[in-house]
Amino acid sequence: MANYQRQSILCPNCRKLISASEAKCPYCGITKPASLLKNNVWTRGFRDPSKFIKLIISVNVGMYLLSILFDPRSTGLALHPLVFLSPSDSILSLLGATGTIPIDQYHRYWTLISACYLHGGILHIFFNMAAFNQLATVANREFGVSRMFAIYTLSGIVGYWISYLAGVHLTIGASASVCGLVGSILYYGKSRGGVYGKQLYRQIAVWVVFLFIFGLVVPGINNWGHGGGILAGIIFGYLLGYQEKKRENFFHRTLAGVCLIGTVVVLIWAVSTSAYYLLFG
Repeated sequence: MANYQRQSILCPNCRKLISASEAKCPYCGITKPASLLKNNVWTRGFRDPSKFIKLIISVNVGMYLLSILFDPRSTGLALHPLVFLSPSDSILSLLGATGTIPIDQYHRYWTLISACYLHGGILHIFFNMAAFNQLATVANREFGVSRMFAIYTLSGIVGYWISYLAGVHLTIGASASVCGLVGSILYYGKSRGGVYGKQLYRQIAVWVVFLFIFGLVVPGINNWGHGGGILAGIIFGYLLGYQEKKRENFFHRTLAGVCLIGTVVVLIWAVSTSAYYLLFG
């Protein structure tokens, strides 16, 4: 009698263990759950959300270090904390700062993504990544890692597009994307209600007030990007839904995969073209 080993997979939609030969998932009803289109590295979602959050932080830190290494002579070395280890404007522009100058003059629309991974100084990246780590953990818990990353990416694009329409010449930083997480959690807390929802809503509302005051007091803050990011986060939080209303599905994981591929392509393009220009330009 020949040995027969039944192959099993996790359904790419509901994550239940099923036979690979199933034409339809018996739990959620998705068709052809074993197909490569629905069961691949992108649609399966990210295995470890905490590691993925650390990966995003690492990419931001990596881009910051590159912006310094590409032109160390022009880096701000003053002891003042606001300018200490600050990359030059020319390097930041080369690596993908966004705004009316790069978009209108050079048609670099891809900078709407790359600018979210660039920072103007050590304090700038420290505060942005500290906020991201805290907010992404909450957004991952309530929306799931795929929706969290989609909201983070799309809110950054929308926030910087709004700041472009408002006439901001040059801007960088993860703050527009981070504000997208603020908006999504704000929507979640208000929509969910209850003791937990109301408490979370009040806590995030404090973030919004702080961002507003910070933007008024500190010069050079892109308030259009912040406000646009928060608005986009609210809209995407509503459109994509959260875990208690709708579990993450194939569409959410595909959207996150598209955002991830787009981000990787843009950052590779930004780094490679910048290196080529510095070496041969």
